[in-house]
Amino acid sequence: MTLSGFVARNALRNKRRSALTVVSIAFSLLLLTLMMTVWRSFYLQNGSAQSAQRLLTRHRVSLAFFLPSYYREKIRAIPGVVSVAPMTWYGGLYKDDRPENFFAQFATDPDEIIKSYPENHVPAEQLAAWKRDRAGCMVDAQLARKHGWRLGDRVVIQGTIFPLELNLTVRAIYTSPFPSDTLFFDERYLREGVSWMKGQSGFFAVLTESPQSVARVSAALDEMFHNSPQPTKTETEKAFQLDFIATLGNVKAFILGICAAVVFTTLLVTANTMAMSIRERTREVAVLKAVGFTQQDILVLFSCEAVGLAITGGALGALAASILARVISKAPEMSALFVDIKVNPTTIATALGVAAAVGLLSGVLPSYRASRVEIAQGLRYVG
Repeated sequence: MTLSGFVARNALRNKRRSALTVVSIAFSLLLLTLMMTVWRSFYLQNGSAQSAQRLLTRHRVSLAFFLPSYYREKIRAIPGVVSVAPMTWYGGLYKDDRPENFFAQFATDPDEIIKSYPENHVPAEQLAAWKRDRAGCMVDAQLARKHGWRLGDRVVIQGTIFPLELNLTVRAIYTSPFPSDTLFFDERYLREGVSWMKGQSGFFAVLTESPQSVARVSAALDEMFHNSPQPTKTETEKAFQLDFIATLGNVKAFILGICAAVVFTTLLVTANTMAMSIRERTREVAVLKAVGFTQQDILVLFSCEAVGLAITGGALGALAASILARVISKAPEMSALFVDIKVNPTTIATALGVAAAVGLLSGVLPSYRASRVEIAQGLRYVG
Protein backbone atom coordinates (compact mmCIF):
# COMPACT_ATOMS: atom_id res chain seq x y z
CA MET A 1 0.00 0.00 0.00
CA THR A 2 1.28 3.46 -0.89
CA LEU A 3 1.69 6.28 1.63
CA SER A 4 -1.22 8.23 0.13
CA GLY A 5 -3.47 5.18 0.21
CA PHE A 6 -2.55 4.44 3.82
CA VAL A 7 -3.25 8.05 4.82
CA ALA A 8 -6.59 8.12 2.98
CA ARG A 9 -7.69 4.84 4.55
CA ASN A 10 -6.89 6.05 8.05
CA ALA A 11 -8.55 9.41 7.44
CA LEU A 12 -11.77 7.61 6.49
CA ARG A 13 -11.62 5.14 9.37
CA ASN A 14 -14.39 7.06 11.16
CA LYS A 15 -16.35 8.37 8.18
CA ARG A 16 -18.87 10.40 10.14
CA ARG A 17 -16.23 12.25 12.16
CA SER A 18 -14.09 12.85 9.11
CA ALA A 19 -17.07 14.13 7.12
CA LEU A 20 -18.10 16.52 9.90
CA THR A 21 -14.53 17.77 10.18
CA VAL A 22 -14.28 18.38 6.44
CA VAL A 23 -17.65 20.21 6.43
CA SER A 24 -16.56 22.38 9.38
CA ILE A 25 -13.30 23.27 7.68
CA ALA A 26 -15.12 23.89 4.38
CA PHE A 27 -17.51 26.35 6.03
CA SER A 28 -14.64 28.13 7.77
CA LEU A 29 -12.62 28.37 4.56
CA LEU A 30 -15.71 29.57 2.67
CA LEU A 31 -15.88 32.54 5.06
CA LEU A 32 -12.13 33.10 4.85
CA THR A 33 -12.14 33.03 1.04
CA LEU A 34 -15.08 35.42 0.86
CA MET A 35 -13.45 37.85 3.30
CA MET A 36 -10.18 37.78 1.34
CA THR A 37 -12.13 38.38 -1.87
CA VAL A 38 -13.96 41.34 -0.33
CA TRP A 39 -10.63 42.70 0.97
CA ARG A 40 -9.11 42.42 -2.47
CA SER A 41 -12.13 44.02 -4.09
CA PHE A 42 -12.13 46.97 -1.68
CA TYR A 43 -8.45 47.61 -1.10
CA LEU A 44 -6.28 45.86 -3.68
CA GLN A 45 -8.18 45.69 -6.95
CA ASN A 46 -7.19 48.37 -9.40
CA GLY A 47 -9.69 49.88 -11.77
CA SER A 48 -9.10 50.69 -15.41
CA ALA A 49 -5.82 52.20 -16.57
CA GLN A 50 -7.53 55.60 -16.85
CA SER A 51 -8.71 55.50 -13.24
CA ALA A 52 -5.09 55.91 -12.14
CA GLN A 53 -5.08 59.37 -13.70
CA ARG A 54 -8.58 60.44 -12.67
CA LEU A 55 -9.42 62.62 -9.67
CA LEU A 56 -12.76 63.32 -8.01
CA THR A 57 -13.28 66.75 -6.49
CA ARG A 58 -16.06 67.26 -3.94
CA HIS A 59 -16.97 69.64 -1.13
CA ARG A 60 -14.49 69.27 1.71
CA VAL A 61 -17.21 68.83 4.33
CA SER A 62 -19.44 66.23 2.66
CA LEU A 63 -20.82 64.94 -0.61
CA ALA A 64 -24.17 66.32 0.53
CA PHE A 65 -22.91 69.86 -0.18
CA PHE A 66 -22.77 71.13 -3.76
CA LEU A 67 -20.00 73.02 -5.51
CA PRO A 68 -20.39 76.08 -7.77
CA SER A 69 -20.47 75.17 -11.45
CA TYR A 70 -17.92 77.87 -12.29
CA TYR A 71 -15.28 75.81 -10.46
CA ARG A 72 -15.23 73.67 -13.58
CA GLU A 73 -13.49 76.28 -15.75
CA LYS A 74 -11.05 77.16 -12.99
CA ILE A 75 -10.13 73.49 -12.65
CA ARG A 76 -9.75 73.14 -16.41
CA ALA A 77 -7.16 75.95 -16.36
CA ILE A 78 -4.80 74.00 -14.06
CA PRO A 79 -1.81 72.63 -16.02
CA GLY A 80 -2.11 68.87 -16.53
CA VAL A 81 -5.92 68.75 -16.58
CA VAL A 82 -7.37 67.12 -19.70
CA SER A 83 -11.09 67.24 -18.99
CA VAL A 84 -13.57 68.07 -16.22
CA ALA A 85 -17.01 66.46 -16.06
CA PRO A 86 -19.63 67.76 -13.61
CA MET A 87 -21.45 64.97 -11.75
CA THR A 88 -24.55 65.20 -9.56
CA TRP A 89 -26.05 62.17 -7.83
CA TYR A 90 -29.78 62.02 -8.55
CA GLY A 91 -30.77 59.05 -6.38
CA GLY A 92 -34.28 58.52 -7.76
CA LEU A 93 -36.59 55.50 -7.83
CA TYR A 94 -37.13 53.42 -10.95
CA LYS A 95 -40.53 51.68 -10.74
CA ASP A 96 -40.32 51.11 -6.96
CA ASP A 97 -37.89 50.87 -4.06
CA ARG A 98 -37.10 47.18 -4.48
CA PRO A 99 -33.33 46.47 -4.49
CA GLU A 100 -33.41 44.90 -7.96
CA ASN A 101 -34.57 48.23 -9.40
CA PHE A 102 -31.80 50.29 -7.81
CA PHE A 103 -29.03 51.75 -9.95
CA ALA A 104 -26.86 54.88 -9.94
CA GLN A 105 -28.07 57.98 -11.79
CA PHE A 106 -25.86 61.01 -12.46
CA ALA A 107 -26.59 64.36 -14.08
CA THR A 108 -23.58 65.31 -16.19
CA ASP A 109 -22.37 67.05 -19.34
CA PRO A 110 -22.74 64.76 -22.40
CA ASP A 111 -19.89 66.61 -24.13
CA GLU A 112 -17.46 65.92 -21.30
CA ILE A 113 -18.34 62.62 -19.61
CA ILE A 114 -16.77 60.35 -22.23
CA LYS A 115 -13.63 62.50 -22.23
CA SER A 116 -13.29 62.04 -18.47
CA TYR A 117 -14.10 58.31 -18.71
CA PRO A 118 -12.42 57.25 -21.99
CA GLU A 119 -12.55 53.57 -20.97
CA ASN A 120 -16.33 53.71 -21.50
CA HIS A 121 -17.04 52.99 -25.16
CA VAL A 122 -20.16 54.20 -26.94
CA PRO A 123 -20.91 54.28 -30.69
CA ALA A 124 -20.35 57.76 -32.11
CA GLU A 125 -23.86 57.98 -33.60
CA GLN A 126 -25.46 57.08 -30.25
CA LEU A 127 -23.37 59.66 -28.40
CA ALA A 128 -24.36 62.28 -30.97
CA ALA A 129 -28.04 61.35 -30.55
CA TRP A 130 -27.76 61.77 -26.79
CA LYS A 131 -26.13 65.18 -27.15
CA ARG A 132 -29.01 66.33 -29.36
CA ASP A 133 -31.72 65.21 -26.93
CA ARG A 134 -31.75 67.11 -23.63
CA ALA A 135 -34.19 64.53 -22.24
CA GLY A 136 -32.02 61.62 -23.41
CA CYS A 137 -29.79 59.36 -21.34
CA MET A 138 -26.81 57.02 -21.68
CA VAL A 139 -26.87 53.70 -19.80
CA ASP A 140 -24.44 50.92 -18.99
CA ALA A 141 -24.82 47.89 -21.29
CA GLN A 142 -25.21 45.49 -18.36
CA LEU A 143 -27.90 47.71 -16.84
CA ALA A 144 -29.72 47.87 -20.18
CA ARG A 145 -29.70 44.07 -20.46
CA LYS A 146 -30.95 43.73 -16.89
CA HIS A 147 -34.02 45.88 -17.52
CA GLY A 148 -34.48 45.00 -21.19
CA TRP A 149 -33.88 48.56 -22.39
CA ARG A 150 -33.25 49.30 -26.05
CA LEU A 151 -32.44 52.49 -27.88
CA GLY A 152 -35.53 54.72 -27.93
CA ASP A 153 -37.12 53.19 -24.81
CA ARG A 154 -38.57 55.47 -22.15
CA VAL A 155 -37.19 55.42 -18.60
CA VAL A 156 -39.16 57.20 -15.88
CA ILE A 157 -37.38 57.90 -12.58
CA GLN A 158 -39.14 59.46 -9.61
CA GLY A 159 -37.07 61.97 -7.67
CA THR A 160 -36.39 61.43 -3.96
CA ILE A 161 -33.67 64.00 -3.34
CA PHE A 162 -34.90 66.41 -6.00
CA PRO A 163 -38.58 67.37 -6.56
CA LEU A 164 -38.46 66.27 -10.17
CA GLU A 165 -39.59 63.23 -12.15
CA LEU A 166 -37.19 62.29 -14.94
CA ASN A 167 -38.83 61.20 -18.17
CA LEU A 168 -35.84 60.03 -20.19
CA THR A 169 -35.26 58.33 -23.53
CA VAL A 170 -32.41 55.85 -23.96
CA ARG A 171 -30.22 57.40 -26.66
CA ALA A 172 -26.88 55.68 -26.00
CA ILE A 173 -25.64 52.42 -24.47
CA TYR A 174 -22.01 52.26 -23.37
CA THR A 175 -19.75 49.35 -22.46
CA SER A 176 -17.16 49.47 -19.71
CA PRO A 177 -14.34 47.13 -18.58
CA PHE A 178 -15.90 47.30 -15.11
CA PRO A 179 -19.73 47.28 -15.32
CA SER A 180 -21.12 50.06 -13.15
CA ASP A 181 -24.93 49.85 -13.38
CA THR A 182 -25.06 53.59 -14.05
CA LEU A 183 -27.35 55.90 -16.01
CA PHE A 184 -26.15 59.35 -17.14
CA PHE A 185 -28.50 62.15 -18.17
CA ASP A 186 -28.03 65.77 -19.21
CA GLU A 187 -27.44 68.13 -16.28
CA ARG A 188 -29.47 70.83 -18.08
CA TYR A 189 -32.59 68.69 -17.58
CA LEU A 190 -32.02 68.80 -13.81
CA ARG A 191 -31.25 72.52 -13.69
CA GLU A 192 -34.33 73.41 -15.73
CA GLY A 193 -36.56 71.28 -13.51
CA VAL A 194 -35.04 72.30 -10.16
CA SER A 195 -34.44 76.03 -9.94
CA TRP A 196 -32.09 75.93 -6.95
CA MET A 197 -29.70 73.60 -8.82
CA LYS A 198 -28.78 76.30 -11.34
CA GLY A 199 -25.10 77.08 -11.08
CA GLN A 200 -24.34 74.05 -8.90
CA SER A 201 -22.83 70.57 -9.33
CA GLY A 202 -22.35 67.68 -6.95
CA PHE A 203 -18.70 66.98 -7.70
CA PHE A 204 -16.26 66.95 -10.62
CA ALA A 205 -14.51 64.05 -12.36
CA VAL A 206 -11.09 65.37 -13.42
CA LEU A 207 -8.94 63.48 -15.91
CA THR A 208 -5.25 64.37 -15.80
CA GLU A 209 -2.71 63.91 -18.56
CA SER A 210 -0.84 61.10 -16.77
CA PRO A 211 -0.70 59.24 -13.43
CA GLN A 212 2.38 61.30 -12.59
CA SER A 213 0.28 64.49 -12.77
CA VAL A 214 -2.27 63.32 -10.20
CA ALA A 215 -0.52 64.50 -7.02
CA ARG A 216 0.45 67.87 -8.48
CA VAL A 217 -3.01 68.59 -9.93
CA SER A 218 -4.75 67.46 -6.72
CA ALA A 219 -2.64 69.76 -4.54
CA ALA A 220 -3.03 72.72 -6.92
CA LEU A 221 -6.79 72.22 -7.15
CA ASP A 222 -7.45 72.15 -3.41
CA GLU A 223 -5.05 75.04 -2.83
CA MET A 224 -6.98 77.12 -5.39
CA PHE A 225 -10.23 76.83 -3.39
CA HIS A 226 -8.68 76.64 0.08
CA ASN A 227 -10.07 79.98 1.29
CA SER A 228 -13.31 79.96 -0.69
CA PRO A 229 -16.77 79.55 0.92
CA GLN A 230 -16.95 76.10 -0.68
CA PRO A 231 -13.53 74.48 -0.11
CA THR A 232 -12.76 71.27 -1.96
CA LYS A 233 -11.35 67.84 -1.26
CA THR A 234 -9.72 66.13 -4.23
CA GLU A 235 -8.97 62.40 -4.15
CA THR A 236 -8.03 59.66 -6.54
CA GLU A 237 -10.92 57.51 -7.69
CA LYS A 238 -9.75 54.66 -5.44
CA ALA A 239 -9.49 56.91 -2.38
CA PHE A 240 -12.95 58.28 -3.13
CA GLN A 241 -14.36 54.74 -3.14
CA LEU A 242 -12.56 53.89 0.12
CA ASP A 243 -13.99 57.00 1.75
CA PHE A 244 -17.46 55.75 0.85
CA ILE A 245 -16.65 52.29 2.24
CA ALA A 246 -15.38 53.93 5.45
CA THR A 247 -18.88 55.30 6.04
CA LEU A 248 -19.96 51.69 6.65
CA GLY A 249 -17.65 51.49 9.69
CA ASN A 250 -14.22 49.98 10.34
CA VAL A 251 -14.44 47.48 7.50
CA LYS A 252 -10.76 46.55 7.72
CA ALA A 253 -11.00 45.55 11.39
CA PHE A 254 -14.22 43.65 10.68
CA ILE A 255 -12.66 41.61 7.87
CA LEU A 256 -9.42 40.93 9.78
CA GLY A 257 -11.41 39.90 12.84
CA ILE A 258 -13.46 37.39 10.88
CA CYS A 259 -10.33 35.99 9.18
CA ALA A 260 -8.56 35.54 12.53
CA ALA A 261 -11.62 33.87 14.06
CA VAL A 262 -11.95 31.55 11.07
CA VAL A 263 -8.30 30.44 11.20
CA PHE A 264 -8.46 29.90 14.96
CA THR A 265 -11.70 27.91 14.71
CA THR A 266 -10.33 25.76 11.91
CA LEU A 267 -7.20 25.08 13.97
CA LEU A 268 -9.28 23.97 16.95
CA VAL A 269 -11.56 21.73 14.87
CA THR A 270 -8.71 19.97 13.09
CA ALA A 271 -6.59 19.63 16.25
CA ASN A 272 -9.50 18.10 18.16
CA THR A 273 -10.20 15.63 15.36
CA MET A 274 -6.58 14.56 15.09
CA ALA A 275 -6.16 14.24 18.87
CA MET A 276 -9.22 11.98 19.10
CA SER A 277 -8.22 9.94 16.07
CA ILE A 278 -4.64 9.37 17.17
CA ARG A 279 -5.60 8.60 20.79
CA GLU A 280 -7.90 5.81 19.52
CA ARG A 281 -5.02 4.32 17.54
CA THR A 282 -2.39 4.16 20.28
CA ARG A 283 -2.16 0.36 20.07
CA GLU A 284 -1.99 0.56 16.28
CA VAL A 285 0.93 2.97 16.52
CA ALA A 286 2.73 0.51 18.78
CA VAL A 287 2.14 -2.26 16.24
CA LEU A 288 3.46 -0.08 13.41
CA LYS A 289 6.61 0.65 15.39
CA ALA A 290 6.97 -3.05 16.21
CA VAL A 291 6.97 -3.97 12.50
CA GLY A 292 9.60 -1.38 11.61
CA PHE A 293 7.98 2.04 11.27
CA THR A 294 10.26 4.74 12.62
CA GLN A 295 9.29 7.72 14.75
CA GLN A 296 9.67 9.92 11.67
CA ASP A 297 7.38 7.64 9.63
CA ILE A 298 4.65 7.87 12.28
CA LEU A 299 4.99 11.66 12.43
CA VAL A 300 4.70 11.98 8.63
CA LEU A 301 1.72 9.63 8.39
CA PHE A 302 -0.43 11.45 10.93
CA SER A 303 0.65 14.92 9.80
CA CYS A 304 -0.28 14.05 6.21
CA GLU A 305 -3.66 12.84 7.44
CA ALA A 306 -4.35 16.17 9.16
CA VAL A 307 -3.17 18.18 6.15
CA GLY A 308 -5.24 16.00 3.80
CA LEU A 309 -8.45 16.60 5.75
CA ALA A 310 -7.75 20.34 5.96
CA ILE A 311 -6.99 20.72 2.24
CA THR A 312 -10.09 18.72 1.28
CA GLY A 313 -12.24 20.99 3.40
CA GLY A 314 -10.38 24.04 2.10
CA ALA A 315 -10.94 23.05 -1.53
CA LEU A 316 -14.66 22.53 -0.95
CA GLY A 317 -14.89 25.85 0.89
CA ALA A 318 -13.03 27.75 -1.85
CA LEU A 319 -15.28 26.21 -4.50
CA ALA A 320 -18.41 27.15 -2.55
CA ALA A 321 -17.03 30.68 -2.04
CA SER A 322 -16.50 31.07 -5.80
CA ILE A 323 -20.11 30.14 -6.45
CA LEU A 324 -21.41 32.34 -3.62
CA ALA A 325 -19.35 35.35 -4.77
CA ARG A 326 -20.91 35.09 -8.21
CA VAL A 327 -24.37 34.91 -6.65
CA ILE A 328 -23.62 37.96 -4.47
CA SER A 329 -22.42 40.01 -7.44
CA LYS A 330 -25.73 39.31 -9.20
CA ALA A 331 -27.92 39.93 -6.15
CA PRO A 332 -29.88 43.21 -6.42
CA GLU A 333 -29.18 44.10 -2.78
CA MET A 334 -25.41 43.76 -3.28
CA SER A 335 -24.82 44.89 -6.87
CA ALA A 336 -24.06 48.50 -5.93
CA LEU A 337 -21.32 47.52 -3.47
CA PHE A 338 -19.97 44.31 -5.03
CA VAL A 339 -19.91 44.96 -8.76
CA ASP A 340 -18.43 42.03 -10.67
CA ILE A 341 -16.84 40.55 -7.52
CA LYS A 342 -15.16 37.20 -8.12
CA VAL A 343 -12.75 34.81 -6.42
CA ASN A 344 -9.48 34.81 -8.33
CA PRO A 345 -6.91 31.94 -8.47
CA THR A 346 -4.53 33.77 -6.11
CA THR A 347 -7.21 33.95 -3.42
CA ILE A 348 -8.02 30.26 -3.86
CA ALA A 349 -4.32 29.35 -3.62
CA THR A 350 -3.98 31.46 -0.47
CA ALA A 351 -7.01 29.80 1.11
CA LEU A 352 -5.63 26.33 0.34
CA GLY A 353 -2.25 27.38 1.72
CA VAL A 354 -3.90 28.55 4.95
CA ALA A 355 -5.83 25.26 5.15
CA ALA A 356 -2.65 23.24 4.68
CA ALA A 357 -0.76 25.30 7.27
CA VAL A 358 -3.58 24.97 9.79
CA GLY A 359 -3.80 21.23 9.14
CA LEU A 360 -0.06 20.84 9.65
CA LEU A 361 -0.04 22.90 12.86
CA SER A 362 -3.03 21.07 14.30
CA GLY A 363 -1.57 17.65 13.50
CA VAL A 364 2.05 18.13 14.52
CA LEU A 365 1.61 17.95 18.30
CA PRO A 366 -0.71 14.88 18.42
CA SER A 367 1.46 13.18 15.77
CA TYR A 368 4.63 13.91 17.70
CA ARG A 369 3.19 12.48 20.89
CA ALA A 370 2.01 9.38 19.03
CA SER A 371 5.45 8.88 17.45
CA ARG A 372 7.08 8.83 20.91
CA VAL A 373 4.83 6.09 22.32
CA GLU A 374 6.84 3.14 23.60
CA ILE A 375 5.89 -0.19 22.00
CA ALA A 376 5.18 -1.99 25.27
CA GLN A 377 3.22 0.93 26.68
CA GLY A 378 1.19 1.26 23.51
CA LEU A 379 0.29 -2.40 23.35
CA ARG A 380 -1.00 -2.26 26.95
CA TYR A 381 -3.14 0.84 26.18
CA VAL A 382 -6.90 0.36 26.53
CA GLY A 383 -8.92 3.27 25.08
